[in-house]
Amino acid sequence: MTRIDIMGCPFDAVTRAETLERIFAWRDAPVRESHRVAMVNVASLMMMHDDPALARAVERADLVVTEGRPLVWTSRFLRASVPERVSGVALTELLLEEGAARGLSIYLLGSTDDRLWALQRMIFDRYPRVRIAGARNGFFRPSDDWKVVREIRRARADVLLVGMPAPFREVWAEENKERLATPAIVGVGSAFDVLAGVRRRRSPWRYVRTSSAFLARLPATIAQARMPIARRPERAR
Repeated sequence: MTRIDIMGCPFDAVTRAETLERIFAWRDAPVRESHRVAMVNVASLMMMHDDPALARAVERADLVVTEGRPLVWTSRFLRASVPERVSGVALTELLLEEGAARGLSIYLLGSTDDRLWALQRMIFDRYPRVRIAGARNGFFRPSDDWKVVREIRRARADVLLVGMPAPFREVWAEENKERLATPAIVGVGSAFDVLAGVRRRRSPWRYVRTSSAFLARLPATIAQARMPIARRPERAR
């Protein structure tokens, strides 16, 4: 597996299918150990410039994938190409489809109780061989972290899907990685809401607008790329 640098952030040059197989390999390993998949899009890459905790969490992930199309296009421009976008929605769908064929247990962390229930009903109906080991909404206090971690650890799921926004999902998952004792911890962003049918999939035109704004800043961003993201000076307030 090739790890490449795109503007100071490490990315693994993997497809959705390769990401999926890596997750099942972790699940099937003889020793149960925690691994993390971090998804980075343009917004989170920009956050990393000002957030050392997020930068460290991404750098320490076992697999870092490009969640946004603009980053895939930019990688080709920089001649450090990644093969394709790996989105939270697409990867979750692939996991459920393959889990229905091969068997899989998952824990769902994030969103609201109502939306989680809608998501679980969809999984029960479409993917009966996928076992939901547990589910919890994403609203909890830092003082309750240990309770959430204990619940997930006791569930002994194959995969923990974290349907929460960055930077929280990456930093929280890194801080609790070993205590969670889950073979694959995957931050999937808004995938829960999309798959539950309460949020629309992003329009391709949104990526065009996002990439235009991002590419306008590209020369200045590339000029900084040789510096480690977490050590770059803060922007002027």
